[in-house]
Amino acid sequence: MSTINKKEIEKFSKIADEWWDIEGKFKPLHKFNPLRIKYIKNTIINHFKVNSKLKPLKNIELLDIGCGGGLLSEPMCRLGANVTAIDASQKNIDVANYHSKKNNLKINYLCSSPEKIFFNKKFDVILNMEIVEHVNDLNFFINKSSLLLKKNGLMFVATLNKTLKSYIFAIIGAEYVLKWLPIGTHEWNKFVKPKDLSFIGKKNNLKLIKTDGVSFNILKNEWYISKDESVNYISQFKKT
Repeated sequence: MSTINKKEIEKFSKIADEWWDIEGKFKPLHKFNPLRIKYIKNTIINHFKVNSKLKPLKNIELLDIGCGGGLLSEPMCRLGANVTAIDASQKNIDVANYHSKKNNLKINYLCSSPEKIFFNKKFDVILNMEIVEHVNDLNFFINKSSLLLKKNGLMFVATLNKTLKSYIFAIIGAEYVLKWLPIGTHEWNKFVKPKDLSFIGKKNNLKLIKTDGVSFNILKNEWYISKDESVNYISQFKKT
């Protein structure tokens, strides 16, 4: 079995050179990133009772799955985490490696997927951010991701809800009207309802801590945490 969807990998490999262009095809992720970083950092600090202010994620072993060009891997590294990052696209890994070395950041980048990689350690934190809607078999993907997580470890999953509103906003709006994303970036049938994600997590020894909606304020031109889970949302899980 494989979690890799070759069509999805090819799609993102073609635009891999644009990962760090804040005005390029990944502009929405650059807008999204400050919120993601703050959310992840604060949750880890609260969960593990970290008290270092300079490097708040010091000694945290973190695995970023589907890391792309390293948009989250690099900030996590700067915050002190020991970062391992994997992606099924070699081109994404090449871009991420080049950018991290240019910035003197020590990140262990590997071209792989959760079911194909074996570590001699498990991780405190796993990030599955904006990746689950692009994999082949979600249950298999979460299962293999869970096996890489320590007991009491945290897993973050950010994705899109499977609603009419998400189809209108994330596909018609973001891809066709606003041109925020290349047409064909998302397939609505791969979107995941929070209750379904929670059920899959429970089957794989992951207890849902909470789910937060993520919304966009057009007037302020920024993302914020909300109670509206109908389009974007982030779920936090703890390994049991």
